Amino acid sequence: MADSSLFQSFFLIFSGAAVVASLALFGRQPLLVAYIALGVLLGPSGFAVIDNLRLLSDMSSVGIIFLLFLLGLDMQPQALVAVLRKATFVGLVSCTIFLGLGFGIGKLFSFTTTESWVIGMALMFSSTIIGIKLLPTTVLHHKHLGELMVGLLLFQDFVAIVCLMVLLSDNTGDMQIWQLALSFGSLPLLIVFAWLIVKYILLPLFNRFDRFHEYVFLLALGWCMGMAELAEIVGLSREIGAFIGGITLATSRISQYIALSLKPLRDFFLILFFFSLGAQFKLAMLPEILLPALVTATAVLLVKPVVFHYLLGARSEHKILSWDIGFRLGQISEFSLLIALLAYAQNLIGSAASHLIQATAILTFLVSSYIVVMNFPNPIATKDELRRD
Repeated sequence: MADSSLFQSFFLIFSGAAVVASLALFGRQPLLVAYIALGVLLGPSGFAVIDNLRLLSDMSSVGIIFLLFLLGLDMQPQALVAVLRKATFVGLVSCTIFLGLGFGIGKLFSFTTTESWVIGMALMFSSTIIGIKLLPTTVLHHKHLGELMVGLLLFQDFVAIVCLMVLLSDNTGDMQIWQLALSFGSLPLLIVFAWLIVKYILLPLFNRFDRFHEYVFLLALGWCMGMAELAEIVGLSREIGAFIGGITLATSRISQYIALSLKPLRDFFLILFFFSLGAQFKLAMLPEILLPALVTATAVLLVKPVVFHYLLGARSEHKILSWDIGFRLGQISEFSLLIALLAYAQNLIGSAASHLIQATAILTFLVSSYIVVMNFPNPIATKDELRRD
């Protein structure tokens, strides 16, 4: 791709993203859905204005690395243990139920066993963007509802990391047990190495030169990318390496400054990620996966709120609170999209299964956000009595 065409691609993506993001905000829609729609519109299945997606796809994967690095930075160990203790039972049981639901739907529509398990994996998770961004700030930080939401989403994040390790344990299309064991065996070694480097090298450097903001930014960026590459070398994934890099820095007094510094860079690459996801979506596949996608999305939207309601009720949570959380988590996740892309890249699933997960994600994002905006307190509610900042 020549320099001029790369510039033109960036112009079309980010100028177009600014326009569709404005329309999405007016229409009370999640921004990531707007970015995916723009990708479909400008990609090969639409007007084919941007038809060389390889470079943009490679660049967009950096956004996922930053996303997991920042996720690790936000996981303070003490608070993490406390909040996960409350959410572990609900998280374990709900993930098992949703895994079985996805597997059953996959087999119903004649997908292979492996594809059905991957579909089940994709259904286990709920969207952090919809779950947290549509939660009023005062509730998120000071109310029991916020604690439970964060705990459940963090538990799902850990499960997602395990799923990524399973998917990346082999690239031949067969999940070999010995190779998966080797990947898990290298994980503690990588964690110990990262902890030693942070304690004896990075933290002294941060403490000595923390006045130089550019240096802090570069050192954090180098650490994130270095851990991502090291994890790739030892047989894990770049995403897992970035997560470990972030969580080993989480106790540092400068971790929140690093997180704030990297968020704009993360958002830049995530826009590319969701755009390339939409651009790679083949509209020609729609007739083949439309019925399975509608069935899967309907099952998610109906089953998830009910499951969370009864599981939280079993933990002595109030009825209104349990329904509130159930509907706020009643969709699949950004991690589901990542799982679909990685599984397809590893030849574990075919194009139809990958597109089924992508279509289900888009449908559940749309419907779930409408349900929350119209019925529960949130920052962008159309009703005055529901609007909470």
